[in-house]
Amino acid sequence: MNKSELIDAMAAEAGISKAAAKKALDAFMGSVSGTLTKGGRVSLVGFGSFSVSKREARDGRNPQTGKTIKIPAKNVVKFKAGADLVKTVN
Repeated sequence: MNKSELIDAMAAEAGISKAAAKKALDAFMGSVSGTLTKGGRVSLVGFGSFSVSKREARDGRNPQTGKTIKIPAKNVVKFKAGADLVKTVN
C-alpha cells in the first residue's frame, strides 16, 4: 500500500473526503517526525511504538573491492509492533 492508497482507505473508513484524509495523514507524519527529531518516542497503544536509536560508527567492507571502509555514526528510526497488531497479523 502506498501513500495515495492509504489516503483512499482512510477516507473510506472514516467517511471523510480524500483531502481531509490527506491533511490528517500529513499532520500525523509531521508530528511523528518532529517528535523523533527531538529524540522523543511515539507510542500508539495496541499498534506499536516509534523510537530513535543511535548507531555507532563502525568499520565495514566494500563488497566489490574487499577494502575496509569507515561507516559513520547515525541515528536510525525503529518501530516495535504492539501486541494487538501482532495478534491481527498472525
